[in-house]
Amino acid sequence: MYLKPNVAIEPLYNQWYAWWFLLSPATAPLFVTNLHMKLMQSFVANPDVHVAALKNPALMGGPFLNYPASRVADVKALLDRTTREQAHMVAYTKAVAELEQMLATTATGPSLESLYPKVPDVLRGYVELTYDMAHHASIRFIEPLLYHSRYHQESSQSVFLMQVDGDARKYIYSTPRLEGESPLWLKVPYRHEGLDELFRMRTTPGSPGKVAEMLGVPSSAATEFAALFTETPPRRPERWTGDGVRMRYFGHACVLMESREVSVLTDPVISYEFPTDQPRFTHADLPERIDYVVITHGHADHLMMETLIQLRHRVGTVVVPRNNGGGLADPSLRLMLEHNGFRNVVELDELQRIAIPGGAITGVPFLGEHSDLSIQAKIAHLVQMGGKSFLMAADSNALEPRMYQHLREVVGEIDVLCLGMECEGGPMSWMYGPLLSQPVPRKVDQSRRLNGSNCARASEIVNHLNPKEVYVYAMGQEPWLRHVMVLAYDEKAPQIIESNKFLEYCRGRGIRAERPYIHMERVFA
Repeated sequence: MYLKPNVAIEPLYNQWYAWWFLLSPATAPLFVTNLHMKLMQSFVANPDVHVAALKNPALMGGPFLNYPASRVADVKALLDRTTREQAHMVAYTKAVAELEQMLATTATGPSLESLYPKVPDVLRGYVELTYDMAHHASIRFIEPLLYHSRYHQESSQSVFLMQVDGDARKYIYSTPRLEGESPLWLKVPYRHEGLDELFRMRTTPGSPGKVAEMLGVPSSAATEFAALFTETPPRRPERWTGDGVRMRYFGHACVLMESREVSVLTDPVISYEFPTDQPRFTHADLPERIDYVVITHGHADHLMMETLIQLRHRVGTVVVPRNNGGGLADPSLRLMLEHNGFRNVVELDELQRIAIPGGAITGVPFLGEHSDLSIQAKIAHLVQMGGKSFLMAADSNALEPRMYQHLREVVGEIDVLCLGMECEGGPMSWMYGPLLSQPVPRKVDQSRRLNGSNCARASEIVNHLNPKEVYVYAMGQEPWLRHVMVLAYDEKAPQIIESNKFLEYCRGRGIRAERPYIHMERVFA
């Protein structure tokens, strides 16, 4: 039997959809305490406020649970269980706030040695106290140790299996899954080998019974589990055997580049396959073996565990940005993937080069889109293969255009630039709020946004790197992204206005320029 092409998985953490801040034990406690529990408390206290808010499309993606008031008892049951079972996470969150307050009031320049005994007990041995060169104190979390502590809680992990028959899915980050929503809710960790066996059956026939036994599917769910499989063989991917490079746009920042020798997939976010009048590439269009998956940064639309778990068995190497700073806002992508079943994860630093057959992958500095926080875990990729060069710049913002002038001196001109232009972006608190022990003033929050390049900034990149072709991608417009992104632009949206201006600027310079949507294929001979 084969796994049907429309089978989806949702990785859950305490019944909430998992993303990078729930994967790291340094940050998961703060999101459980400062986001999940507070949202559930708010819903239990005032469910009608949540119901009314979500009647306004502009508030979708805000701090509102997407359930009717009739589910109050179920949400309260989850809240009570979370409060009971996650008491140590709450204590960790409280300890972080206490330690930050202690440093703010007592760490004014003298040695920090005397403060170690005063570190809250639950954090002792897991943190280092440091100054920067301006004598500002901060905490370095020893993240590898935390992965061997009670805060790395695989018992909180589970997966939710379902079939999808269309792109429409409710926004998922603000709303947990509740008991009884599906019999195919499996209490297994993300690293479970049964998941690899399950998704291997997309292309290789296998035994549903064997997989059911591996995953511990209860007999009460046998019928629903059997319905995930078919005797019909899937479409077979075409291996690229032509000259040069075939580039396929799978949506958002997910691009597959293939030469005769090697395949490279960027920031995987992939549509499921079902009858539709919008042709798109799906899992069936990926090669049997993906040599390299490259991740630009940890934001949920670029490091998407829903997709990565499904691809894990067929990926040779995952390339992530190098970081080990130990900051709360900057957890290690290598550690989180390794501890969740990915066996060959390689870190790439700025201007570091990884040789691949017929070319190389080089790390390129990635400025912007992170609210001016000191984030190391972000990098663009210069992919050289088949005699062509592709700069996958993700959501880079040319805050300092001279960086690209310096870069030109190192890497030369490029053939293809792929650049995101989410030039407005959400405020800092939208992503990083649960990590903050003190509220950020609204004026500050609104000024420090998660934004990429506008036309002027994007044009500076083009001026310095002189690409032959330009593609505006990572715009979040594909319909299969609605459950993780709520972006819906019209022609008056600044993102569309700015990217249209940029495309015209490029075309005026004789550069081929497009903003792909849903589906695109190009061959660079």
